[in-house]
Amino acid sequence: MPAPLEGLAAADPASLPLSAASPLFERLRAATPQLARRAPGDDDARWYSHRLNGRDYRFAQPITFTPYASARACSARCRFCSETLRPLEHGTLAQTLRPAADYFASLSQALAQLRGVPLSWSLSGLEASDDEAWFLQLLSTLAQAEGDGVVVEERVLYSNGAGFARGRGPELIAALQEFGLSWVELSRHHPDPLRNQAIMRFREHEAIAEAAVFERVARGIADALPLRQVCILQHGGVDDAAGIEAYLDWAQHCGAGTVIFREFSRLGPDYRDNASRRYIERERVAVEDVLADCMAASWWPKMTPQQITEGYYFWNLRLHDERRGLELVFESSDYTAMHRRHASGDLYKLVFHANGRLCAGWQPDRDILWEPAHGQP
Repeated sequence: MPAPLEGLAAADPASLPLSAASPLFERLRAATPQLARRAPGDDDARWYSHRLNGRDYRFAQPITFTPYASARACSARCRFCSETLRPLEHGTLAQTLRPAADYFASLSQALAQLRGVPLSWSLSGLEASDDEAWFLQLLSTLAQAEGDGVVVEERVLYSNGAGFARGRGPELIAALQEFGLSWVELSRHHPDPLRNQAIMRFREHEAIAEAAVFERVARGIADALPLRQVCILQHGGVDDAAGIEAYLDWAQHCGAGTVIFREFSRLGPDYRDNASRRYIERERVAVEDVLADCMAASWWPKMTPQQITEGYYFWNLRLHDERRGLELVFESSDYTAMHRRHASGDLYKLVFHANGRLCAGWQPDRDILWEPAHGQP
């Protein structure tokens, strides 16, 4: 049985998303030694009180801070990309904003407002590595903020790997090592490059689209930093036990220590009917169905359940793959739950957008917590 994770409370099994009507969940729970809750609930010790921009807030612990990467259009055009979903309410899309000349000065000012709040860096948005100069300056700015008193527990990069496949890839890896990155989550949705390209749709001349280049990049990252490889379950990609097994073999070859299989986020009623939403609903593969197929496979007894975790809008099951020595994660998330938490008045997420606004969520013109005194940069 693994040691309890620091900062996580035991979860009430009845609160976990699959507990109400899923016999599969009951089987998993019975076999899993640890339940953990990342959402703080009513535990006062899991909230941090802090005054920001003249107002008192409760910050959930743990909480992540994302300097939303949008220095240039993304190198991929994933058909399911959450950044292209359109909320029912009108507003600016974060992906359309580009940082102004004083972006990093504004970022430093915003971070100064958060000194003392325990944070984790979550480097995501579009593809941070697409603009290498911007990315390196971002790492320098965040490191300076830590030196100035911002408390940081973990540092995670979410990437499609495109920038690492270009000439400055080794420089980026070295900078991430110096930055103290906790791990990289590297996205790839099928080992076959043609099937993956049909999903991720890398732009012309992006070398990372080639399987051999991706494998080289992944192994280069894994030689320097913990590597978690991420696959989104979907029809046309990985959608059954055979696909899971083949992907695990390939991820081991790429140097991954952890492999994460994610279901498309459950969207609920808050998003318009556009191409991204239609793709998600049409190609969705339920994580319960894939898990059920895996549990019937001959290799499943070599998977040892370790932990079920409840986040503030997600749950995941962690297992140990005895044959390959990998950590295996199945994960699901619910955007309706996310929006409900964000609207509660408590803070569960911090996002600094390219317009210079620090927000309590992914939309750059609502839930604004702070912005430069002179307005948008």
